[in-house]
Amino acid sequence: MYTVEVYKQDRRLKAGERLVRKVDHSTSDPSVLEFVYSKNCPKSKGYRYEIHKTFVTRKNLITGAEFQERYDTPYSCSPSSETYWSA
Repeated sequence: MYTVEVYKQDRRLKAGERLVRKVDHSTSDPSVLEFVYSKNCPKSKGYRYEIHKTFVTRKNLITGAEFQERYDTPYSCSPSSETYWSA
């Protein structure tokens, strides 16, 4: 499973770009996504995209057990961080 984040250039923002969409795909081959998004979101029109594995394996800080969580989980909300357990 992969997630694609599509950005577009936008000079009104400090970062110079804005997130247009974030889409989860159930494919197991990222080259298919690369082909589709290179055609639909070309750099010549100001687009940029990132392909991420949707779930990553991390280790629980307290128990040491491995678990799966989304790649975009904030650090403070992850059981693998000290800030999660100190609150």
